[in-house]
Amino acid sequence: MKVLLVGNYEFDGSTSMKVWADALLRELLSRGIEVQLISPKPVLGRMKQSADGLGKWLGYLDRFVIFPRALRAAAAHADVVHVCDHGSAMYVLMVKDKRTIITCHDLLAVRGALGEVPDCPASFFGKLLQLWIRRGLERATRVACVSQYTLNDARRILTETGNLRMMLNGLNYPFQPLDAGEMDRRLAALPGMKGPYVLHVGSNLARKNREGVLRIFAQAAAGTDLRMVFAGAALSKELAALARELQVHDRVIEAPTPGVEVLEALYNRALVLLFPSRYEGFGWPTIEAQACGCPVVASDIAPLAEVLGQSAALRPLEDEAGMADEIRRLAADRQYREKMRQSGLENVRSRFQTSRMMDEYVALYRELACAS
Repeated sequence: MKVLLVGNYEFDGSTSMKVWADALLRELLSRGIEVQLISPKPVLGRMKQSADGLGKWLGYLDRFVIFPRALRAAAAHADVVHVCDHGSAMYVLMVKDKRTIITCHDLLAVRGALGEVPDCPASFFGKLLQLWIRRGLERATRVACVSQYTLNDARRILTETGNLRMMLNGLNYPFQPLDAGEMDRRLAALPGMKGPYVLHVGSNLARKNREGVLRIFAQAAAGTDLRMVFAGAALSKELAALARELQVHDRVIEAPTPGVEVLEALYNRALVLLFPSRYEGFGWPTIEAQACGCPVVASDIAPLAEVLGQSAALRPLEDEAGMADEIRRLAADRQYREKMRQSGLENVRSRFQTSRMMDEYVALYRELACAS
């Protein structure tokens, strides 16, 4: 059985999708499966390395004009073609004679194009792109939805739903508790990492609600020595201004686009992961944090409630005071924090093991390969 994995464009700004594709490659190789990972290579995009503006359009030429020839050539030797991110779903339309799988992580951009998600608006061309993505999802042999929430969205939005399958995510990296010395080594290049801090992992997208993160932290940190660490995208000018307005700017530490080893150490040392997202399809940082023994305080939106259940402190999105109270309690009550820590570790051990996820994908590959 030969599997072709199709990854994302280098300059699309999605670190999590690169880690996900690399994890699939690593796990399949460890199981002795013949597998290749290909991705659109920056050619014209090297002139302007950006996911926005001119760089975005040059990237589209790389992805949709130059890459398809390489895709078809590689697919000719594969039994199954697995598109690792639904944002590239249109590629299945370019290999119509192959058995194809798309992993659908969320349908937030599709819903944004339909006017359902105000935090994900789409331009005219963005709506056309999302329509193309929908057609790819409908034509795939199988669409693996990473959560029940995403599966429900797909059943409601797509016109063809017989190809849908629920395949709950597992960890895409072996996150685990680290000893203090290892944490020190990995975080040595970041200033001020010795004392207690609240962690947020994500981007400046409106749906990630970093404004809420700052407001919650400002309430929780009053009268304490807590600091706020933002891992991922650097704070926008607007967010930096809000931090100054809330008088917490001197407590903010930024860790732009940390490598996975640094991220693992950040989870390990954090007092809590604060994750008050407005919209998610799954919410990977929450289980990554739990796998490292880091308690989670999050909004109670449906996908996070599905993933976290009773293992985290979930509050309504508008209850920022309640989230701040949870952070203060975690800082003051060691017994409560240990209870949350153990609940999170058990949640990951019982539901989100990489081996379970890979067993399901390998079984699906074999099913499709035998049917081709």
